[in-house]
Amino acid sequence: MSILITGGAGFIGSHTCIEMQNAGYDVVVIDNLDNSSSKSLERVEKITGKPVKFYKEDVRNKEALRKIFKENEIEAVIHFAGLKAVGESVREPIMYYDNNLINTISLVEVMTEFNVKKIVFSSSATVYGVATQMPLVEGMPLGAINPYGRTKLFIENILTDLFTADNDWCVALLRYFNPIGAHKSGLIGEDPKGIPNNLMPYISQVAVGKLEKLHVFGNDYKTVDGTGVRDYIHVVDLAVGHVKAIDWALKNKGCEAFNLGTGNGTSVLQLRDAFVKATGVEIPYVIDPRRPGDPDEVYANADKAKTVLGWTAKYGIDEMCEDTWRWQKNNPNGYED
Repeated sequence: MSILITGGAGFIGSHTCIEMQNAGYDVVVIDNLDNSSSKSLERVEKITGKPVKFYKEDVRNKEALRKIFKENEIEAVIHFAGLKAVGESVREPIMYYDNNLINTISLVEVMTEFNVKKIVFSSSATVYGVATQMPLVEGMPLGAINPYGRTKLFIENILTDLFTADNDWCVALLRYFNPIGAHKSGLIGEDPKGIPNNLMPYISQVAVGKLEKLHVFGNDYKTVDGTGVRDYIHVVDLAVGHVKAIDWALKNKGCEAFNLGTGNGTSVLQLRDAFVKATGVEIPYVIDPRRPGDPDEVYANADKAKTVLGWTAKYGIDEMCEDTWRWQKNNPNGYED
C-alpha cells in the first residue's frame, strides 16, 4: 500500500516524501513541475535510499489520476498540489480558483471512485484572515483576505462538506504557519522560481549574492522592533506533522483542522539577525513602506496537534537559519546546480 503525494516535488512535498519513507511508508508522487523540479525527487531517493514512483501529470487530469490509482494500491492522499503566491493570486485570481479548486475536486472524485477516503490537506494560516487576537486557535472564525487564501478556505469547506455527506472519510486540514529551513543534508530545500515571495529565501539569496539587499516592509508595527512578527516553522518539523496526520487518518474517521506552528513569534529583523549570527554573512536591508493587509503579528496555538496527533515542533530559529544556508550555499542556483 502506498501514500499518494500530490505536488510531492515541491519544497514541503519533497521533505514530506523523506519523512514518510523514513516512517516506513511507500510514496507515489504526482506533480506537473510548474513550480518545482524532478531533481528534488532524485535527491530524496539519494537521501533515503528508496525509490519514489513519479508521475509528471496535472491533478486536474482525472484520467491521469485514474491511471495512478489503477497502477498503485493507494490507501491515503497528502494533497499539496496548488498555486501558492499571494501577490500572483491577486493579479490572476481566476487562474488560482481554476487550478486549486478544480484539482481538489478532480482528486476527491477519483478517490471516491476507488474508495480511498483518507486525505491530508495542505492548508494555511491565511484562512484566519486578519485575526484580532493571538495566538490563533483552530476554532476561531475564518475569513481569508486574498484569492490564494480563499482557495485554501474553500477547499477546507469542500472537504468538510464531503465528510458531512459521507462519514466514512477522514480529513486532516493542516494549517501551516511560515515554513523555512531545509533538510540537514543540504541536498533539498526551497527553490523559488524568480524573485522569492517569502522572507527566508529572499534573505538567503541576498547572502549568496543573487539579490542586493533585503526589503523590509514597514517598521512601525506594534511589535518588539516595529517589523512584522510571524511563526516560523522548520520544514522538517512540518513534514513530520504530515506523517503524524497520516498515522491518525488511517486509524480514524472525521474531519479536523490542526495548526502546525511553533507558537513563537519572530520579527523580520530578528530573523535577519539570527541568519547573520548563524552564518556569519552580513545581510544589508532597507525599510520600505508597509504592504496593505499585513498584520502586526501572526503565531499559532498548536496544542491540538500535540494532543491529537502527538506532534510538536522540535527545531528553533538558529537551526532553521543554519539549514537554509547550508542548502543555499551548496546550491546557489537551486536545483539547476
